[in-house]
Amino acid sequence: MKRSFYALLILFCLSGATLSNADSYEKQISSQENVVEVEFSVASILQSNMVVQQAKPFTLWGTAPAGDTVFLAADWTGTQVPAVADAAGQWKGQLPVPAAQPNDFTPHAITVFSKGKKIILSNVLIGEVWLCSGQSNMDMEMKPQLPWLRGVLNHEEEIAAANHPAIRLINIENSFKKEPQANAKGTWLVCSPETAGDFSGVAYFYGRELLQKLKVPIGLVVASVGGSACQAWASREALQTDPVVKAKYLTPYDLSPQAKENLDSIKTLEKLFEVLERPTLLYNAMIHPLKNLSVKGFLWYQGESNKKDGSAYTRLCTAMLQGWRKDFAQGDLPFYFVQVTPYNWEEKDSTLTYYAKLREAQEAVLQVKNTGMAVTMDIGEVNDIHPRNKKDVGVRLAKIAFAKTYGQPEIVHQGPTFQSFTWKGNTVRITFRKEGLGSGLTTSDGLAPKHFYVAGKDQVFYPATAEIVRDQIWLTSEKVKKPVAVRYAFTNFPVTNLANKEGLPAQPFRTDSWEK
Repeated sequence: MKRSFYALLILFCLSGATLSNADSYEKQISSQENVVEVEFSVASILQSNMVVQQAKPFTLWGTAPAGDTVFLAADWTGTQVPAVADAAGQWKGQLPVPAAQPNDFTPHAITVFSKGKKIILSNVLIGEVWLCSGQSNMDMEMKPQLPWLRGVLNHEEEIAAANHPAIRLINIENSFKKEPQANAKGTWLVCSPETAGDFSGVAYFYGRELLQKLKVPIGLVVASVGGSACQAWASREALQTDPVVKAKYLTPYDLSPQAKENLDSIKTLEKLFEVLERPTLLYNAMIHPLKNLSVKGFLWYQGESNKKDGSAYTRLCTAMLQGWRKDFAQGDLPFYFVQVTPYNWEEKDSTLTYYAKLREAQEAVLQVKNTGMAVTMDIGEVNDIHPRNKKDVGVRLAKIAFAKTYGQPEIVHQGPTFQSFTWKGNTVRITFRKEGLGSGLTTSDGLAPKHFYVAGKDQVFYPATAEIVRDQIWLTSEKVKKPVAVRYAFTNFPVTNLANKEGLPAQPFRTDSWEK
């Protein structure tokens, strides 16, 4: 379905109207006969006010004339670490970083100097750093971005109360490039009522949860672009690793006229959205420049632009994730993601299932080690692709992190998840996995559970009456005498009410694999 101009304009604004490329500038530089001497510098993401990942070596990198020695020092080490610029004028070195102590918000300084020139990074904190990426629902800021984009729920009160100087955030400037870049632009901000309006809502609420429970500084690196597809965030190497992914996403692009297109020609909204679905371009500009940065893990909220990819999305997202882990070279970094929220895509047909199949493909990513998924079936706004309740999204991601990363497995971090079903007569009994039951089943509105369907051998699904019986759901339908398959919330836009008593919604599921 072709996007309306209204939808295009919203996503274009969310993606940042300043999307840039450096093709023409690079051509000008390369055409100059005289090579400009490399100047002494540090990578642009390394700034005052940043947060340094605790208990990991902190990598600093930058440029200097070839052969020059650059010295690195931090006020917590008392020693200097040398790094020598190579023939291309690139240097890199590491400083040891201690473990953060609860309630220690001491500002630190890092000094980088060479041949009498000095760069000082001040007001640096030691804590936890998370890279937050995806498309417009990750990008959505606390404050309203346009008159018809309302901001997160209760944004005025939330922003006014956002006095958390131990939370720092950098928005990576939106850009797309054909080749991997060394630097990305952005400015580290200290969280306050004056700055919090510009923070990603999901990232802010996630960071606030971590700060309040861990009591250490939190750094949030947000690299997100509205309307972007997953393949745009993956490296060429990652897309080539899986032959199925390569054949579906990379090879067709490489053989297309778009691969040879000068990015300076991108002048219209239609062209912009086409570019945001091209493989590697956002990775090259917004992820590759960050790969030396020490981080705790990744947050990911994306999928809308791959809504009809179905099971292919599992392989695509897995390839992207494995590529990131390889680039950052810090082991199997946690990857916690958000399952897409119910939305009708301006189609009123409540039986459509392509978005449900994308959710199913997202859930399959959980087969990859050290991953977690936040379910949002209960907080969607079926007529708005940008639901305002970003607090619950951030909180649910934080619960996953507490349980899986921060050694607090007692925290209930997922909702009821299907395990099995049996039937006696025309009654179906559904059992859920123990870890998602929490304190027991309930509904958020006190009504009977919604969006259950059963089918017989004819593969025709009918609505079922659902009842909570202890830790099970019992289903009946007068139209299905011998049920053989069950579906729950397996359509494009069902806003659900079934949850555990901790408030986490049940995951959608189906017991069949029918394509009909």
